[in-house]
Amino acid sequence: MDRIDRELLALLLQDGRATYQELGRQVRLSANTVADRVRRLRAVGVIRGYRADLNLEAFGRGMQMISDIRLGERMDRKAFEAQLNDVPQVIGAMRLTGDYDFQLRMSCVDAREFEAVIDRLKAELGVRELRSRLVLHEVPLGVDRILDT
Repeated sequence: MDRIDRELLALLLQDGRATYQELGRQVRLSANTVADRVRRLRAVGVIRGYRADLNLEAFGRGMQMISDIRLGERMDRKAFEAQLNDVPQVIGAMRLTGDYDFQLRMSCVDAREFEAVIDRLKAELGVRELRSRLVLHEVPLGVDRILDT
């Protein structure tokens, strides 16, 4: 990956819908050359896809929490991961080392809904212990920062 690939990736992170012509103007290459580079970056797995960045508050789901999860001793982690798809309030999950097994990012309407999610995680998904924090705001750092390293 060269400097131009990194520039293209930074531009795509800013606007994943930018045309090859727009990208080409910014990196001073033809649209065809940019298209070839982007296809190559997709083929080797550098670009995994394109997504919309949704404002959860617009859906009435502005309350976000980070929860550290410890599974019950007999709970299979793969089964837990598969069951997370059935909990729409869970919008992100990471497997961890250390004292907790997972960290979940959740988005809820209010505290009552969050309480119901906690109850469900414990009753149906095998969660033994849960430690949660309310997200006050997200600091917009962006993944594009690693492109300069």
